[in-house]
Order: sequence, then structure tokens, then C-alpha cells
Amino acid sequence: MAGGEQKSAARRMRILDGAIGPTLARLAVPTVAGALIQITISVVEGAAIGQLGIDALAGSALVFPLYMLTAMLSAGAIGGAVSGAMARASGSGDARACADVARAAMVIALIGAGVMGGLLTVAGPSFFRLLGGSGAALDAAVAYGAVFFPGMLAVWLFNMTAGLLRGTGEMVVPMAGIAAVTAIHAGLAWPLIGWGGMGGAALAVLTAYGLGAAGLLAYVLTGRAGFRLTFRVPVPWGLVRRCLASGMLAGTQSLLTVSASLLVAAVAGRIGLEALAGYAIAARLELLMTPLIFGVGAALIAMVGGNAGAGRRARAVRIGWTGALIAAALVGTIGITVATVPDLWVPLFTREAAVTAVAEQALGIVGPAYGFFGLGLALYFASQGLGTLFWPVSGSVVRLAVIVAVLAVAHAMDALTTGVLFAAVAAGMVSYGLFNGAALRTGPWRAGTRGTGTATGDFP
Repeated sequence: MAGGEQKSAARRMRILDGAIGPTLARLAVPTVAGALIQITISVVEGAAIGQLGIDALAGSALVFPLYMLTAMLSAGAIGGAVSGAMARASGSGDARACADVARAAMVIALIGAGVMGGLLTVAGPSFFRLLGGSGAALDAAVAYGAVFFPGMLAVWLFNMTAGLLRGTGEMVVPMAGIAAVTAIHAGLAWPLIGWGGMGGAALAVLTAYGLGAAGLLAYVLTGRAGFRLTFRVPVPWGLVRRCLASGMLAGTQSLLTVSASLLVAAVAGRIGLEALAGYAIAARLELLMTPLIFGVGAALIAMVGGNAGAGRRARAVRIGWTGALIAAALVGTIGITVATVPDLWVPLFTREAAVTAVAEQALGIVGPAYGFFGLGLALYFASQGLGTLFWPVSGSVVRLAVIVAVLAVAHAMDALTTGVLFAAVAAGMVSYGLFNGAALRTGPWRAGTRGTGTATGDFP
């Protein structure tokens, strides 16, 4: 254990005293690399599903947002609250608090997977129908969900354990875990999809994450993580409740983000099957920006939370702005690149002319707005460390409201086309980034402000 504790102390010193830019980059690079590697899971799965035909591809558009919601909650929202609590505990130097956060995280993984998996197992098929799914596309979505929803504990355990490690500033081990998950999935996806269709696709994902979770837990239990994980009683229920309260507030952001995607998918489905399939290809890139931004966001949670736990709030705010601008530049560059050269993305999934045309149109309109999405979402992650989540969550409400307003006006004017649909998505992203930046800059992040604003999930 001594070696793990020494490494943990060294990471704490870098977070509290290191130069902001270099330290943020040192923490962010492994997680960004892990996020880029993780994107391969969706690319491989999408390419394999595309070989099953347009109905399977359209079915993936129905189920993919719920798959992403699982990742958003377990890694970015509730998982982020746990990671922030670990960052603050680590920043304070309290070993017992770190151990309590670790135990609480395992309980939360069981609760999250049980509640979410149970609800989606029961309600998933009806939800797909509500989105306009029917026929073979609906059958494909139901087949995927029937395997994935009951088995999502594998995803929760992996993401929660990785979040604990990131909260201490350990970024390399979670990256190695993601790389292992991706490699295992790549080896399983094609044969399992060929064997079991959409159900096989879900099984490949769950098997990969399950093995990855086992590896990360083994690393923690050997003491190399620098904190203890025991399964003794009593369970720290007060900490569990505080982390869940903060995580559920953060989860509202995830729900609103996915709601926006589902709304657009529903409208696209009513325009036509080609529109839905084309949107599925573009939306896969849009939603995959979230784990990429999370690469920077995880570093922000560790640094912002660690400095907040040590009482260095002004430094924590500076770190938040620095990371948000980096995320905006990174994601904005990708968006503009793909908007300019859509052949870098679209042919990975389809050669159908009508579907390709819609996907290229979507990327051309929405791609330039990705930078604003990156700015807003990175500020959300930084807010998990400072307890200012109310404003980024409000920004998600603004984003959804803008999309609804544009689509409502277009519908009233009988002018609802794919071009208008994608313009609504872009307008929502721009409003999200601008609102979050302005609200935090003039509110809780302005110089001299000391309040935390919301429940933070702090350690006892």
C-alpha cells in the first residue's frame, strides 16, 4: 500500500501546486486518448450493424441514445459526482474519506444499474414505439435492449471504478482499462453480431466492459490505487445520498441532452427512413463528442475538485476556464473538419446515396457548432468540482427549448425539412455554450464569489 500512497501524494502535490496548463494537459492527455480509443467501440459496432441493412441501422438510431445515457450517467453525471467527491477527499489528504467514497461508489453502481436497467427493460419497447419505431427497425432496437439493459451493471462498475481513480489524478490506468475494453470489443463484435444480430452487438459491449471492470477492481483491491476499497459494513449511506443528489442534478443535464437527441430522431423518423438513418450516422459523431470532452472534463474534475477541497477556490475557477477553452478548441476543430470533409465519417457506415446525402447535410450544418457544445459541456464538468451545477443544467434547458422553438415554428409554417431540423440542432448547441459561459462568468464564478451554489456530494 505504501507505494500507492506515495504516488497518490505526488499526484496531489501536482494538482495543488503545479502550473495549471501543463498539469491540466498531463492529466487530460491520457483521458482524451482513452476517449478517442473508446470511440472505436461505437465505430466498430456501427459498421458491423450497417452490414445488417438499413433497418438495423435505423434501429440503432432508436437505441443508441439510451446506450449513451447509460454512459453519461455512470461516467459523467453520477460517476462524475463520485469522482468529484474523491477529488475533494484526496485534496484534503483524508485517507478515511477516500475509503468511504470508494465504498459508496460500489453501492451507487449497484443502485444505478438496478434501477436504470430495470426501468429500461420494462419500458424500452414502448419508448422505441413512441419515437416512431416500427417494423424491422423496432425489432432491431428491442433485440439490442433486451440484452443490454439487464446487463448494464458491467458498464456502471467499469465507469465508477475509473471515476474513483481519475478523482485522485490517476489517468493512465483508466486509459489502459478503456484500451483493453476496446480491444476486447473489436475482437468480439463481428463474430457476435454475425451470430446474434443486434442482441450479439449488445453482448459484445457488455462482455468487454465486464472484463474491463474486473481488471480495474483488481488494481484497486491490490492497494496500488492509493486508497482502500473494502466491503465492510456499515455502508456510508449519508455519502451515498449526497453523491446521488449531486449526480441526479448532473444527470438532469444528461437526460436533457439525450432528450434533445431523441426529439430530433423522432422528427427525422417522421420525415422518412432515409432521414432517420442519415441522422443516426451524424448523431453518432455528435453524441461521441461527449466522451471526448469528458477526456478534458475528467482532468477538470480532478484539478478543480482537488483545489476546492484544499480551499483554493480562485485557482479552481482559473482551471475551469482554461480547460473549457481547450475543450472548445478541440471539439470545434473536429466539427469543422468533418463538416468540410464528411467523407472522413459517413462512408464508415453506409454507401446508400439517399442516406449519405442526409448525413452529409447534417454534418455540414451542425459540425461548425460543436465548439460551443464543447465549451458548455466542459464548464459542466468543472462545475462538478465547484458545486455550481445549477447553471450548466439550466443551459441544457435553454438548449432543448431553442430546438423545440425552432421546430415548432417550422411546423407551424409547414416548412419542416431536414435542413431546418439540423439548423435547430446547431442553434441549440450555440445557445448552450454561450449561456453556460455567460451565466458562470457573471454569477458564481466571478471574482470574490465564495458560495458553492448546489449540493456537491462532499465527503463527510
